[in-house]
Amino acid sequence: MTAAASTERVANGGGTAVVTEVAQRSTKKASNGIPIMTRTQQRSHPLDPLSAAEIRVAVATVRAAGKSPEERDSMRFVEAVLVEPEKDVVALADAYFFPPFQPSLLPRAKGSAVVVPSRLPPRRARLVVYNKKSNETSIWIVELSEVHAAARGGHDRGKVISSTAVPDVQPAMDAVEYAEVEATVKSHLPFIEAMKRRGIYDMDLVMVDAWCAGYYSEADGPSRRLSKPIIFCRTESDCPMENGYARPVEGIHIVVDMQNNVVIEFEDKKLVPLPPSDYLRNYTPGETRGGVDRSDVKPLVIDQPEGPSFRVNGYFVEWQKWNFRIGFTPIEGLVLYSVAYLDGSRGRRPIAHRLSFVEMVVPYGDPNEPHRRKNAFDAGEDGLGKCAHSLKKGCDCLGYIKYFDAHFTNFLGGVETIENCVCLHEEDHGILWKHQDWRSGLAEVRRSRRLTVSFICTIANYEYGFYWHFYQDGKIEAEVKLTGILSLGALVPGESRKYGTTIAPCLYAPIHQHFFVARMDMAVDCKPNEAHNQVVEVNVNVESAGPHNVNHNAFYAEEKLLKSELQAMRDCDSLSARHWIVRNTRTVNRTGQPTGYKLVPGRNCLPFALPEAQFLRRAGFLKHNLWVTQYNRDEMFPGGEFPNQNPRIGDGLPTWVKKDRPLEETDIVLWYVFGTTHIPRLEDWPVMPVEHIGFTLMPHGFFNCSPAIDVPPSSSNSAVKRC
Repeated sequence: MTAAASTERVANGGGTAVVTEVAQRSTKKASNGIPIMTRTQQRSHPLDPLSAAEIRVAVATVRAAGKSPEERDSMRFVEAVLVEPEKDVVALADAYFFPPFQPSLLPRAKGSAVVVPSRLPPRRARLVVYNKKSNETSIWIVELSEVHAAARGGHDRGKVISSTAVPDVQPAMDAVEYAEVEATVKSHLPFIEAMKRRGIYDMDLVMVDAWCAGYYSEADGPSRRLSKPIIFCRTESDCPMENGYARPVEGIHIVVDMQNNVVIEFEDKKLVPLPPSDYLRNYTPGETRGGVDRSDVKPLVIDQPEGPSFRVNGYFVEWQKWNFRIGFTPIEGLVLYSVAYLDGSRGRRPIAHRLSFVEMVVPYGDPNEPHRRKNAFDAGEDGLGKCAHSLKKGCDCLGYIKYFDAHFTNFLGGVETIENCVCLHEEDHGILWKHQDWRSGLAEVRRSRRLTVSFICTIANYEYGFYWHFYQDGKIEAEVKLTGILSLGALVPGESRKYGTTIAPCLYAPIHQHFFVARMDMAVDCKPNEAHNQVVEVNVNVESAGPHNVNHNAFYAEEKLLKSELQAMRDCDSLSARHWIVRNTRTVNRTGQPTGYKLVPGRNCLPFALPEAQFLRRAGFLKHNLWVTQYNRDEMFPGGEFPNQNPRIGDGLPTWVKKDRPLEETDIVLWYVFGTTHIPRLEDWPVMPVEHIGFTLMPHGFFNCSPAIDVPPSSSNSAVKRC
């Protein structure tokens, strides 16, 4: 077997390390030992994100298919994303077309021949296109090829497979539209006069955040593409880093028609003076904010003299016994595919086919304008991936870092690249395990290390960091880090509100919640075409007083199989230590129990809004912490693909589970909804220190003993004498 080798460089602060990348082998063997020739080397794995060249080809193909020059000029490209293939195609690619070549992924009958095609199906792109002239949305499927992806002269067109109009929807907003809304509002004469009444004559000071309209009445319906912007005002036009969110503009109601770039509603309802300039408002270094930075912070160096322990081949990552693929989409941002663990003689054991964050909702608890309509769907209305930004060495991540770029189509059909968008690195995580024998004084201790994959996005005033951590003991932790600037309101002098916290003179932060939805297409010990998973709920019960509990100390864990989708709408319960286990119905551990992974909730909450709250029409999925569905590749987003201005009640999860499909043995998808209630503090100003929230996937009977028992000791950790 021959292999060509190439290298890629990994950032390490000011230095570099080299990670070997193994190229496609020219020959390989099937499980029966017969060599198989790769007739056509494929550049992209079926799950690799679209390259910049593929996006260009896809956009050009759609544009060329326009029926007239007018239609082509009116096309706006909201999204271009990979059409993810069926799971058996992924398995075929991993088994025979891409290293490390895993034929065991494809189950076959004993003695049957391995039939391997000469090439994989062509990759496809899915484009969401908004027609600015007709206010119509359509979805296009374009077939690509290797020559298209290479974009080396010749063909620069793919093949249109389908074009489907989607009625009664509005797609996500785009950065181009943000800028257009700001320009439209700042040139509107009644708005200029309203700002003059507040003492603002320089429109360069004004900040217009183009929030989506939501849906509160028929006037917000998708027949018009609307924005209801929120206004802020800086104090210094020549200070680009000044915190303009410190001066919210209250009392002005504006609705912008984004299709035609015109203000269609304007009212100066109430003259609320702008908050005075707060001397604590800025967050820039030292003297630039009128303060002094600490002088006693010494350097902290993360050093890996032999380089990182992970290996990267394209988007395929191997770290110790973990392996998975990295993807990225405009809505979700980071996606992890084909997550598996190499378990000695048992080989590669799948855990999940696909992991991602698919939606987040931020409802505010102040009934006053404009805060009552602050109910942003940050994934569906804006796009977590499209709002991501470049990460900086030594700031967002430390140590040896492998970065991944992300490519998107912009609104006009060009390609934009976010460099260093995804960060992959190792982190020390304290003690992994330890025991000291009290008789001998000898101790064994191991330090924990984790592999972290992350990205960070900015959505108006807030920042969100999304992290997946892989541990040496088989755990996977999902974490969100919340930071950024509070969305504020102005007060009349002497006024206070019970729906928020006053954090500066005439300035308050409304109470609100942040909800996140993780979609986990599980595959515990399942090969791609197997559907052998089920979900059980575990609750701890107290034994009733009586002959079985004479000492009043007895309690036990009780399991309940979630048999159908309606039965699987569940909430967290810390009083019963509630958690859920995804089990394989055909595979057992050494005690004869089914192998599984359990979902361990972190802190969580449910919406405080009444059930009749209008934003819950679009966010019915927030009513429960856990949903379980039978896999359907078209069921991707819990509030439907187009939550923006959506007039339909219960789109997405609440509608899908009405089918009440059986879950006793199937291909399982977990939807975990987790949130935090943010009661703002003065310490959250002017920029909020990171708040952490998340959950853990933990092996439960998946291994026969601790998988961390073979982690070697550090050089100074063996046989340490008791102090």
